[in-house]
Amino acid sequence: MKLTKSVLEKLGIERINFGACDGIWITQVRDNGKLRRCNGDLLPSCDPTTNEIIAYVIQAEAIEYEMVVTEAARAFLSWRMVPAPKRGEIVRQLGEELRKHKKELGALVSIEMGKILAEGEGEVQEMIDMCDKAAGMSRDLYGKTMHSERPEHFMMSQCHPYGIVSIITAFNFPIAVWAWNAALAAICGNTIIWKPSSETPLCAIAVQHICNQVMKQNGLSGIFNLLIGKGSDIGEKIINDERIPKISFTGSTKMGTHVEVSCAKRLAARRILELGGNNAVIVLDNVSDSIVFKLAQRAILFGSVGTAGQRCTTTRRLIMQKKVAPSLTEQLIKAYKQVKIGDPLVEDTLMGPLVNRQEVINMMTALEEIKRQGGEVLYGGKHIGDCFVEPALVRAPKNMPIMREETFAPILYLVEAENIEEAIEINNSVPQGLSSSLFTKDLASAMLFVSHRGSDCGIANINVGTSGAEIGGAFGGEKKTGGGREAGSDAWKEYMWEQTTTINWSNDLPLAQGIKFGND
Repeated sequence: MKLTKSVLEKLGIERINFGACDGIWITQVRDNGKLRRCNGDLLPSCDPTTNEIIAYVIQAEAIEYEMVVTEAARAFLSWRMVPAPKRGEIVRQLGEELRKHKKELGALVSIEMGKILAEGEGEVQEMIDMCDKAAGMSRDLYGKTMHSERPEHFMMSQCHPYGIVSIITAFNFPIAVWAWNAALAAICGNTIIWKPSSETPLCAIAVQHICNQVMKQNGLSGIFNLLIGKGSDIGEKIINDERIPKISFTGSTKMGTHVEVSCAKRLAARRILELGGNNAVIVLDNVSDSIVFKLAQRAILFGSVGTAGQRCTTTRRLIMQKKVAPSLTEQLIKAYKQVKIGDPLVEDTLMGPLVNRQEVINMMTALEEIKRQGGEVLYGGKHIGDCFVEPALVRAPKNMPIMREETFAPILYLVEAENIEEAIEINNSVPQGLSSSLFTKDLASAMLFVSHRGSDCGIANINVGTSGAEIGGAFGGEKKTGGGREAGSDAWKEYMWEQTTTINWSNDLPLAQGIKFGND
């Protein structure tokens, strides 16, 4: 508790915090002509390790929502005209400020979400790296020039910012996913409204404090904004607001479908959806008795147990060629028995708690259904108190229906396949398409896996696990994982729209495709 108190003090977290910020924290609103203190419902933030309340947040209501959206729209008008490299410099400064707070911010992620301290600090490092990358990318927001079919005409394309970008994040990566989106959206000239998960509001408040400090030093306001509130209220307002043309949503497939439908109804809305993952690692026979076999074990263990199985990139299915299956299964059982479960702030802990008791219930319910469908629990799967569980290894028939679903918990299905073709078929047999991995020593198998006949996932790795994507590559998936890309590569294009321009510098007005009109 002493560490928690110190972390909260350093990050500016009070016992009761306000949940709306438009550059300054909104503590009062004008209601029917009179000023009053914000009085939205109190949201408690709980430590899943102890189930104790850490602090409270006064949730935003309709009045605060309007204030934030209005300010974000106002700020956009000037922010869009700031040269992109200068916008990049502001984001670089944000990264520098995050560096100063890495330890305490990483600890807050562990305290509020439950992931181990190394992962909490790693999440902050992702934010820092993303700011660095975005700062460099601010000089590369390129367009194209094209040759016109008409003489003495010039054609080009250029990119423009959308306006307000709303970022709706999930509890499992309470701050890193915001940075993947916010850093790029900002250098592209957009303003940002963040709605974090109600499970992890304090992480968002801590980051907003840091943003406010950097913006104040640069004489700016309204670029990075925050709204903490109920999904049924604030979330619904965001996805249906005509003033917000771009939405990035991370969460369940069910809610992502709702966001997609809402955006489609208003047409002008563009979206990035990062939804469920059902990721598989394939291990081929040819890795037996090799360093690749050991690499596979390590990757599978981290991929399935890291963040207590609460990553969208968690390894949920292990597809083994039959000869390698017995030895790999035996080694995984040994490894699982050595996983230390407990307080995520303790250095040698490898797996912390699930985020809340409902997720424990979901896992136990899934394990009962697994048994009914013919699965066999080889190890683990026990509820060991409060929000703590044992990670589970499950031997499963390849067509077991529940394997098509994403249970957001540390359950790893072990499936056997005759050859790589069958393994790829099993990999692709689920509705989700985020991350996938193949461990092999054979070049032809590796190339098949990443070919048009291979994995149908947005991420396809060779001799690397499903978790731990680097920000240098675009992150995202296909099928019911949603669509759109975040972080690296050309993902910045998600936050701008393309305009094509034709300039006629001749004395004639020829039409395209050689069309003659009237007396031409």
